[in-house]
Amino acid sequence: MAALGGDGLRLLSVSRPQRQPESTALSGPGPGLCCWVSVFSCFSLACSYVGSLYVWKSELPRDHPAVIKRRFTSVLVVSSLSPLCVLLWRELTGIQPGTSLLTLMGFRLEGIFPAALLPLLLTMILFLGPLMQLSMDCPCDLTDGLKVVLAPRSWARCLTDMRWLRNQVIAPLTEELVFRACMLPMLAPCTGLGPAVFTCPLFFGVGESNWSSEDIPSMRAENGAWGEGVGIRCSHSQLLSPAFQFSYTAVFGAYTAFLFIRTGHLIGPVLCHSFCNYMGFPAVCAALEHPQKWPLLAGYALGVGLFLLLLQPLTDPKLYGSLPLCVLLERTGASETLLCS
Repeated sequence: MAALGGDGLRLLSVSRPQRQPESTALSGPGPGLCCWVSVFSCFSLACSYVGSLYVWKSELPRDHPAVIKRRFTSVLVVSSLSPLCVLLWRELTGIQPGTSLLTLMGFRLEGIFPAALLPLLLTMILFLGPLMQLSMDCPCDLTDGLKVVLAPRSWARCLTDMRWLRNQVIAPLTEELVFRACMLPMLAPCTGLGPAVFTCPLFFGVGESNWSSEDIPSMRAENGAWGEGVGIRCSHSQLLSPAFQFSYTAVFGAYTAFLFIRTGHLIGPVLCHSFCNYMGFPAVCAALEHPQKWPLLAGYALGVGLFLLLLQPLTDPKLYGSLPLCVLLERTGASETLLCS
């Protein structure tokens, strides 16, 4: 070694491979290509999900039990295969999340009870006005309503109702799995958590519009045995337009994406999605013509105010343990402090 002299030592030091930073090592083929892979993967998932709804050709209406059962089959197949897309994305980009694939997608036990209860409570607070309106228009009192809710016969009737299963179980579960649990982990390293919250709903709006009824305000009336006859239709044509429906579902998609990131769980967005499917879009125009208009409007305003006040405290990540998406961004060298704390 001494015979090499100073020049030899310098040559060895230059030729020695330098250790790459962790973020670069995890970036695989490069940030630009990773973003293209992420966007293409999300677009492919959205097309597969929507395409599965139309793979069956039938002259029957969309609410016919036979049509619903066929769509159940195809959409469940696509949803069950969607984690493979995340796995393929991980292999193509070289990104190592630092957690298991199921944990990254929100399937974990840590903090599961607050993740199931608090987001749903927050959403019910937002719908305080519509809930008041529903109780005022319901012909039965609170005691009779509780008896119906707790009666096994009512649940058995719901579980045999194809429309109820579609709106309350299959659609919320499959959409949140595909458009939140699978897409957000792929988008977040490319766009960051904040932009991903607003990018993901662009894919979601297309998928949701295929499940939803064209008459959003009357959705509550068709969402199962408990809601029949209590939905209030709104005559405003702008509420029925595809543009409004897409905007409404996109805003809702951003909200559930926010819940998924802040809680690190899938169960909260699924339950909130099911609840919102039951409630439908708030019948504001009907509230303006209601005999008890002012108490209802006060309930609407109070619900929105409490929702904004409690949004951050009830989604505090400290309540739910370690957040998988935040761990993922830390390993890729991204700094996200707003949604992770």
